[in-house]
Amino acid sequence: MTKKSDHHDQGDKPEQLLHLVFGGELTTLDGLKFRDLDKLDMVGIYPCYDDAHKAWKAKAQLTVDNAHQRYFIVHIHRLMNPDDTISKAEKG
Repeated sequence: MTKKSDHHDQGDKPEQLLHLVFGGELTTLDGLKFRDLDKLDMVGIYPCYDDAHKAWKAKAQLTVDNAHQRYFIVHIHRLMNPDDTISKAEKG
């Protein structure tokens, strides 16, 4: 993952770009199917990518001995406003 900051100036407050961090045990090392959905670890929702990345990294490091345990960052802000994501991508 490339570490970047999602903080943008809006006066005193940074723009709120929500990110979800979660993880669980996968059925295979090269797949994305979870072994047991009831055992997913919902780490939390964070207001920016940097905070989500810190949480993701901490959880990933705790489970380094279990190759099937994986954590992910979901860009919720992109799901909530897909038109904004498309327009930013088109601008390059």
